[in-house]
Amino acid sequence: MRLRPTRRGTGMLVLGTAVAATGTAFGSTDLLTIGTLPVLLVVLGLLAVGIGDPGRGRGLRTRRAVHPDPVHVGRSADVQVEVALARGTSRARLADLRLREQAAVELSGGRPLRATVSREPRAVRLRYPVQATRRGRWALGPLIVTRTDPFGVAQVRATLGERETVTVWPAVVDLPVPRELLVAEPERSVVGARSPASDDAALRDYRVGDDLRRVHWPSSARRGELVVRSDERAGMRPVTVLLDQCAPGEALEWSISLAASAAIALHGAGHPTHLLTGTGADDPRATRLEAPSRQQLLEATVDLAGHGDTGTAQRALLAEIRGLDDTDGGSGLVVAVLGPQGAAGRAALAGVSQTRPGWAVVRGADDDEAAGGTARALRRAGWRVVQAAPGADLAATWWRLTGGAA
Repeated sequence: MRLRPTRRGTGMLVLGTAVAATGTAFGSTDLLTIGTLPVLLVVLGLLAVGIGDPGRGRGLRTRRAVHPDPVHVGRSADVQVEVALARGTSRARLADLRLREQAAVELSGGRPLRATVSREPRAVRLRYPVQATRRGRWALGPLIVTRTDPFGVAQVRATLGERETVTVWPAVVDLPVPRELLVAEPERSVVGARSPASDDAALRDYRVGDDLRRVHWPSSARRGELVVRSDERAGMRPVTVLLDQCAPGEALEWSISLAASAAIALHGAGHPTHLLTGTGADDPRATRLEAPSRQQLLEATVDLAGHGDTGTAQRALLAEIRGLDDTDGGSGLVVAVLGPQGAAGRAALAGVSQTRPGWAVVRGADDDEAAGGTARALRRAGWRVVQAAPGADLAATWWRLTGGAA
């Protein structure tokens, strides 16, 4: 709570004190009385608004609704705030309140929020738009409430309601899914790599009577129990989207948007889709969901902060690659959004293409030697690869990748 006189009240205090001091100096009772009255009026105003402090929330109910929430970067959301009186509370208490909403700069753009205000006898409603400019979780509220006494000489400012969080997902674009490539025989989906056999598929627990030739021994060893490949033709090919995080900045946001767009497009086409975000399989924050929904795929990107150095990024990527078998059973398509890789990263990615088809977008301009070297190495290992500079059109980059341009 911030209790203070208004500009009018401050002027009255200064003037009244000066007049009262003059009356005291000259021994004039009339001047002393005249000077005391405005000072007394301000004091009474401060007491009145202080006793009715709106920040105490007595008799006031606040409700805030955001639609949509979450919202994608670059899109707007509509916010509605209602302040209503409880039964038995005087209407006058609501009539003299002035309301102002607060929002993080990532939602307001650093500009004051301009709301449409509608007043009813027992409620005040604010409605205003916010523009999501950055991926993350951003604060909205609480309300700043100002109450002024009837004479306008004192005011109290306080907060009302709770601070809420608006989730901002990365910007995504609609991407077409090349069904003929995703459903075709693996041998036609990738050129130059040893593809899985036709009976390769996602893993399931071993049941008595299963053919031992279908046991996936590496995953069985890791889990400590037998798992077998189920019939891939009974469902859609699983897809894993692999994101190699870089340092925070434009390149990271572009990579996240591309990976998220690909993941939700493939998921929408009916493919079991996982998004590995480069947090590392050993990171306690990493999760492995059996069948992530569209919302869960996008939620996995919200808190990504990037890796400040290439060593950390490479270790995280290698950890994700080691966990691929647990994600797709060794038979799914891998779609990777990568930065330039060192020797260890290239070797690990080459190993991926020995058991499953792989598509990759390598970050880097045409004259980026490190990115070009990574792209060439992946092509030799059997990956379908395109090289794209951060900021390139996402749909055009995806078309080059799925259309076979290299």
